[in-house]
Amino acid sequence: MGTVDGMSDTPGGPGQSGQDPDDNNPFKGTPFEQIFSQMGGFGGGGQMPDLNALMSQMQSLFAPGGDDGGPVNWETVTDLARKSAAQEPDPTVTPAQSGAVADAVRLADHWLDTTTGFASGVTTTAAWSRAEWIVETVDVWKVLVEPIAGSATNALGAAMPEEMRQLAGPLMAMLGKASGAMVASQVGSGLGALAGDVLSASDIGLPLGPIGKAALLPTNVTAFAAELPDVTADDVLLYLALREAAHQRLFAGVPWLRDHLIGAVADYGKGMDFDTSGMESKLREIDMTNPQAMQDALAGGLFDPEPSPAQKAALEKLEVTLALVEGWVDEVVGQATAERMPAAAKLQETVRRRRAAGGPAEQTFATLVGLELRPRRLRDASTLWGSLRTRQGEEARDGVWMSPHLLPTAADLDDPLGFREGSDAPSALTEDEFDAELRNLLDGGTQE
Repeated sequence: MGTVDGMSDTPGGPGQSGQDPDDNNPFKGTPFEQIFSQMGGFGGGGQMPDLNALMSQMQSLFAPGGDDGGPVNWETVTDLARKSAAQEPDPTVTPAQSGAVADAVRLADHWLDTTTGFASGVTTTAAWSRAEWIVETVDVWKVLVEPIAGSATNALGAAMPEEMRQLAGPLMAMLGKASGAMVASQVGSGLGALAGDVLSASDIGLPLGPIGKAALLPTNVTAFAAELPDVTADDVLLYLALREAAHQRLFAGVPWLRDHLIGAVADYGKGMDFDTSGMESKLREIDMTNPQAMQDALAGGLFDPEPSPAQKAALEKLEVTLALVEGWVDEVVGQATAERMPAAAKLQETVRRRRAAGGPAEQTFATLVGLELRPRRLRDASTLWGSLRTRQGEEARDGVWMSPHLLPTAADLDDPLGFREGSDAPSALTEDEFDAELRNLLDGGTQE
């Protein structure tokens, strides 16, 4: 091409009088400068690259994204995850195992009837293989993960000079596919690893499975039980069924909670900031003519997210809510097993440490979406709910879940025994607040 924006490429022509040729490079100083220089563009004359050749090369670098127009190809994710999970034995669930899970959940629900006014949230039970867990939870993972991929694509767009965005539309589409391919690879391998660790549908604190389906993974439960030689396998299964059934009760009894948690994670991803200067420094080290080098860079964290102050505040709020959920489950399960299961105290401590310390499940999730879901204050939350029940009864304890505005805060967890100290019941909503909550509920959601 002979001209760029009307500038001649002949010696002494406009734009050539003692100027650095790179002054005509609209990508100078952006992460795209290294891409184009290694592909033959803007070299020695400041010339615009041949976009047709550029498109052809870029197409060879990047895999396609989602067929539904989204940034991630979820068929690829599911396939990669199942292949990853299959690296370890993943036997088909037997009828005996399905029956044992159903019996355990049924008994768990019976025990929980005496500990909370929330009705059973279980409509069906399931015993999942690892592959089945992947398939059954992928719809929720879409909501959680796609905002991250979208943010990565937006970051690339923001790094491009305004005057070049229209010309480079096809290129941006391909780079969007690239970030989606990177995310698909990470999510696929991550979910495969996660499938080998999770014990139930609600194991990481989020309702990943279908509404009302209480599900456990017998293969993983058996491996977990093997680490507790002093506890019978039946007790382990029943204890985990109690936790799963308790989660189902809470999510069913508090209609706003499911969307509140999942939406909070998704919103965190949508607002993720990316360090474009960090992208540039990494791109300078990559041979862009080597497809494998580019793929390795993408998989190795080319798009490093940097939480904004608003996100850090949102993360703290989310962690408190997760701690309150896990603490409530811990409290009601402890109440249900107090006089029925001698091994419950040991199981409670094991699960508390597993959740609060951030086991493989939480670490994998953090890798996937840049967010740790560790209820670090689970013990404080459990103490708070237990203290409130002792002082004011189960109805007062469960009534706090009427609205997110009534939930304990991080400051309340600092003094869990003092939450609502001196009051006979949770503070009542004013008439205006009640009307607002009712309108919100009828509209299908709760505003923060």
